[in-house]
Amino acid sequence: MALRERGELRVLGACPLDCPDTCSWVVTVKDGRATGMRGNPEHPYTRGALCVKVNRYLEHAAAPDRVLYPLRRVGPKGSGSFERITWDEALDEISVRLRAIVDEHGGEAIWPYLGTGTLGHIQGSEGVAGRRFWNVLGASRHFLNICSTAGNAGLRLTNGTPGGMDPETFALSRLILLWGTNTLTSGHHLWRFIQEARAAGAHIVAIDPIRTRTAEQADVHLPIRPGTDAALALGLLNVVLSEGTQDDAFLAEHTNGWADLRTEILRYPPARVAEITGLPEADIRSLGVRLAHTRPTGIRATMGVQRHAGGGTAMRAIAAIPAVTGDWRHPGGGVAYSTSGHVHLNIDTRDDLLPGPVRQLTMTRLAEGLDESVKCLWVYAANPLGSTPDQNRVRERLAREDLFTVVMEQFPTDTADYADIVLPATMQIEHTDLHAGYGHMYLMWNEPAVEPPGECLSTTETFRRLARHMGLTEPSLYDSDLELAEQLLASGHPSLDGITVDRLRKEGWVRLNVPRPFVPFTEGFPTASGRLEFGSGPAYVPPRTAAGGPYPLALVTPASHTFLNTTFGNNPELLRRSKGPRVVVHPEDAEPRGLRDGQRARVFNAFGGFEAVVEIDDRVRPGVVASTKGHWGKLSPGGSTVNAVVEERDADLGQGAVYHDNLVEVAPVMSETT
Repeated sequence: MALRERGELRVLGACPLDCPDTCSWVVTVKDGRATGMRGNPEHPYTRGALCVKVNRYLEHAAAPDRVLYPLRRVGPKGSGSFERITWDEALDEISVRLRAIVDEHGGEAIWPYLGTGTLGHIQGSEGVAGRRFWNVLGASRHFLNICSTAGNAGLRLTNGTPGGMDPETFALSRLILLWGTNTLTSGHHLWRFIQEARAAGAHIVAIDPIRTRTAEQADVHLPIRPGTDAALALGLLNVVLSEGTQDDAFLAEHTNGWADLRTEILRYPPARVAEITGLPEADIRSLGVRLAHTRPTGIRATMGVQRHAGGGTAMRAIAAIPAVTGDWRHPGGGVAYSTSGHVHLNIDTRDDLLPGPVRQLTMTRLAEGLDESVKCLWVYAANPLGSTPDQNRVRERLAREDLFTVVMEQFPTDTADYADIVLPATMQIEHTDLHAGYGHMYLMWNEPAVEPPGECLSTTETFRRLARHMGLTEPSLYDSDLELAEQLLASGHPSLDGITVDRLRKEGWVRLNVPRPFVPFTEGFPTASGRLEFGSGPAYVPPRTAAGGPYPLALVTPASHTFLNTTFGNNPELLRRSKGPRVVVHPEDAEPRGLRDGQRARVFNAFGGFEAVVEIDDRVRPGVVASTKGHWGKLSPGGSTVNAVVEERDADLGQGAVYHDNLVEVAPVMSETT
C-alpha cells in the first residue's frame, strides 16, 4: 500500500531478514528517494518498533560500497579485483559458460547456492527463488540446511510439524521457559508479550550457557552446559512424575509411546542430570516442581538450541514436556519454535521440469561438496565464506580456477571476492515480495518503495533475463512477480481463506485465518496417527563437546546484537558498535592461560583459528567460551572468523549444522592491550 501525504509517499513493506519477527515497516518517499523508515505502528506484532540493525537499513541501501553494476573478475580469485561490464556482456558470458557446462558435464555440475539473506517467498529462500530455471537446466538440488533443520526434523517426528504456539499467546503463560534463545537480540518483539505475562504474575526462566541480555532480564538464569538440553528436559519431567502431576488423560488420548518415554525419564533423576548439565541439583528440582504445578507453561526454544550433535533429539525432548503436562490444551501453553509450519502457501518449484533425477548438495558441507564434479557455483542471498563451517577449506575450494562462480550480491562480501561474475542485486525497498514470519501468524506484503539504484535487478528479473538470453521456452520461467504471488496464495488451504494479493497490497499484512487465541493441535496432531509421537531411540545424545581432548573449551557462537548473520557486517556504525571480534572467557579459564582483558588472542583447533579480543567475564560458565557470528573475514584481524573452527559435521537429525558443538583452545597472540 502507498499513501500520499503532504507531498510524501508512505509505502508499506516487510523486513526480509532471517529473524522470526519479520517486521512490517513504513518507508517514506519524497521525490523518488527513501527519506525515512519506521516500524509499522498498526501491525499487532511489530507495534512501531524495528531492531537496532534494521533501523539503519536505508543508510545501508545507500552505502558507498553497494554493488551497482555487473562486474567481471580481472585479478586472482579472492583479490576482489573487478571491472565494470554491461548486463548484455554478463549474460552473454554466463549463457555460454552454462551451456558448455551442461553440454559437457550435465546440469548436475551446476550448484545453485541459495541462502537466507532474504526469506522472501518470491525473491528469496522461502519460495526457492530461481528453482524453476535451475530445474530446466537439470542443475543439482541445493539443500538449505544452515539454520533450523535438526529442530525441524525433531518436531516433525514428534508433533508432525515444526509449527507450535502463536508467540502472541505467551501473554497468557504463567511460566515461561526461554530455552536457548536470546529474545532481546534475536526477535525482541516477543518481549512485549512476555512483559504482559510477567505483569500478570508469570515467572520467567532463561536456559542458556551464556548470561545474555535476555537472561539478565529473566527471574532465573540456568547456565546449562552446551548441548545437554535434552537431559535437562528429561530431568524436569522426572520431577513432574515424582510430583504426580502428569496429565494422564492427555497422554492416553493424544500421544503414542508414553510407556517407553516414561521408562526413559525415570533414568534421568535430578542428581544425574546435574552431573550432565552442570546445573545445581536444587535448581533442577525447583524448576521441575514449578513446571509440575504451573499451567499454562509456554516454552520458547529457537534455533540456537539445536545446533549441536543431539540437536534434533533435544527438540524432541523439549516437545515432550507440554505433552506430559497437558499444556497443549491451553492458550499460552506448549512450545514455540517456528510458526512456519502453519503457513500453507503453494510453493510450486516445478520439479516436473527436471529432465531426470538429480543429486542433492548440502549447504553446510560446501567444502566437501565443492569437488571437481561441480563446475559452476551460483551464489545468491548467501555469503558462504562468512557463514558456513570449515571456512579455510571453503576458501580453498572457492579459489579453484576451473570453477565458474557467479554471485548475485548487494555488497563486496568475502564470497563475492572469489566470483568470476558479480551481478548487482536489489534490496528490499526496491522489489516486490511476499513474506510469512516464522515468529508470528501474519502474511506480509512488500511493495517496492523506490527504483533500484544503478543497474540492480531483483532475483526474479535476473532469472527472467537470463532465461530469455539462453532462449529457454518454458512459459513459467517468465511469470511476473504478481503472477508468482497469486500462485503462492492458491494452495486452497483454509488458513488462507480471504487472503488475496489485492488485499495484501492494500493492507500490507493479513493474519492467517486461524482462531484467536490460536491453540494448535485442538483437532489432533498432523502425524500419520493423529497423535503426538514420543518415538523410540535415545532421548539424549551427548554433544561432541563432552568428549574432552586437546581442545578443552566448548565454543558457542551466538548471534550478534549488531549484525544479522553477515548482513550489516560492513556497516561502519554497526561494526563500530560490535567492537570487532571478541571472545568471552570465564575468569577461571583465563588465569591459567595467561589471558588478560583487552588482550588479542587466537581461538583455534585442528580445523583452523581466528583472532579476537579477550573479554574476561563470568557471563559464560567455566569451560565455555563465546564469540558472536556475523563478522566478515576481510574486515577481521587475521582474515578469519568463528567458522574457521567449526567442523563440517551433521547433527543427529535433518543434517543440521553444529555451530555450537566445537572444542577449541585460546592462547594470547600479543602482549599489548588493544
